[in-house]
Amino acid sequence: MELLKLEATEDTPQVILDPANKKFQISGRSLPEDPTEFYDPIIEWLDEYCTNPNPKTNFDFKLEYFNTASSKQIYKIFLRLKNLIDNNHELNICWYYQDGDTSIQQAGERYMRVVGVQIQLAKY
Repeated sequence: MELLKLEATEDTPQVILDPANKKFQISGRSLPEDPTEFYDPIIEWLDEYCTNPNPKTNFDFKLEYFNTASSKQIYKIFLRLKNLIDNNHELNICWYYQDGDTSIQQAGERYMRVVGVQIQLAKY
């Protein structure tokens, strides 16, 4: 499967979905003008990846800020990732937050509770 790499902008996160190098990461700020337009290619890529994933997937989220519209799209990503577990593939999700940023920390806790996946919360 081909690499999906989107460079960060002032309003969109960097996205690296690279199965060959086992790197899956979304990082930065997410407040795109049209979240659906930005996240749909990512979600479509994940849908395809879930049909033939690596034996083990490590997915890192390192978001500094995201708006409500982005949170809905991130939720959709978590649902795709949960499919890996549901189909007996190994998945590790790490949710990074800056030390003292309780908003991002609590968002990770909410995703863990709502989606029902184990997420490692890590300060940086």
